[in-house]
Amino acid sequence: MQHIQSYISEHKDRFINELIELLKTPSISADPAYKNDVLKTADAVKLALEKAGCGTVEICETPGYPIVYGEKIISEDLPTILVYGHYDVQPADPIELWDSPPFEPIIKKTDIHPEGAIFARGACDDKGQMYMHVKALELMTQTNQLPCNVKFMIEGEEEVGSESLSWYVKRNQGKLANDIVLISDTGMISNSQPSITTGLRGLSYVEVEITGPNRDLHSGLYGGAVANPINILTKMIASLHDENNHIVIPGFYNNVEELSLEERAEMAKAPFLLEGYQDALDIDEVFGEKGYTTNERNSIRPTLDVNGIWGGYIGEGAKTVIASKAYAKISMRLVPNQDWHEITELFTEHFKSIAPKSVKVKVTPHHGGQGYVTPIDNIGYKAANKAYTESFGVQAIPQRSGGSIPIVSLFEEELNSKTILMGFGLDSDAIHSPNEHFGIFNYLKGIETIPLFYKYYTELSKRNL
Repeated sequence: MQHIQSYISEHKDRFINELIELLKTPSISADPAYKNDVLKTADAVKLALEKAGCGTVEICETPGYPIVYGEKIISEDLPTILVYGHYDVQPADPIELWDSPPFEPIIKKTDIHPEGAIFARGACDDKGQMYMHVKALELMTQTNQLPCNVKFMIEGEEEVGSESLSWYVKRNQGKLANDIVLISDTGMISNSQPSITTGLRGLSYVEVEITGPNRDLHSGLYGGAVANPINILTKMIASLHDENNHIVIPGFYNNVEELSLEERAEMAKAPFLLEGYQDALDIDEVFGEKGYTTNERNSIRPTLDVNGIWGGYIGEGAKTVIASKAYAKISMRLVPNQDWHEITELFTEHFKSIAPKSVKVKVTPHHGGQGYVTPIDNIGYKAANKAYTESFGVQAIPQRSGGSIPIVSLFEEELNSKTILMGFGLDSDAIHSPNEHFGIFNYLKGIETIPLFYKYYTELSKRNL
């Protein structure tokens, strides 16, 4: 442990500066205008893996953005860890809500991060967490401590559904063969209490379009006589939940996994202060499905949320029109056993059925993925817990996440691999939001903890032979 800390201490400034350089490139996969920046970032990741000690590194073309693949193979008799991460980032909008430019990284101290945090889009999700693994490899190769084989698969489309990754994995099963997949794209409870994510929600993401008249109309001449798509859309959306915030789509809950009271009691052991949660969000009261706690609502229960809604005139001043069209983007977070394809179909059927005849409805599915639960009795979880315990001085707590990483179920299906989610971010890091950041402590602690996972996973693998 001391030699790990010594190496990190010696190279700390360089580690931080390298990440800052990576964060300067706006690798926004959702916007074609940033295509060159996404490709530039893939090249930067390739170079970083080469310098870190990978024996083979290549840019793998796909129908979309490329995948950066690297490997360091020591012996076929040793276990192989496949590290997954992504180099693309979310759009930075709304730019005006950032305290500093999203692609001009700056280090600032906060109450939660007294050692400082890097503020930039992608700092935590996922460039910072992905780059921890690159630097952990460097540490292990430079100090001759790499105990097993390692492969890297870093993609550029995670924020838009990972479609090309699925294409790539299905065509490279032999190349990607591994004993376990390791991902850092999640969080932990706090800087003093690590946790291991053992469950992820699935996702169905759709866009809806409501069309009324064939053109925008004068709201005085036609108001009250012609259906207003914006009015109708808002009513349709409001009707998707009942008074208990239960989703009313027929069949939506058919396959929802119901946790036992014992399992829910174990979840409740995780430290959580409701007042602190509300204060951090500047809200007076929490909200959600009746009969469940806040931590249950955002992890083990499915949800339906409007992510964006628009139509009509939204410019300066007034324009009295009835819009021809209204739109909304809607995401549904799903729990294990809910199939995202089925949920998308159920939503589409229901949404069309509740529309009045005065409008036309179009539902366009964007992307989705299945939920996932990883067992806590396998050697991957045990190795991660031992690594966190040595690094932080306390055992990790298993915790289900409300987020979605659709490719985790893909890895199990196509590669027959379990996934260990070793996240080092915090809920307060504002991923997908303005002022996203990643603590210097968290970044360096990740580099410290990851080699310990390699060590313990290799040791436990040998015992299980």
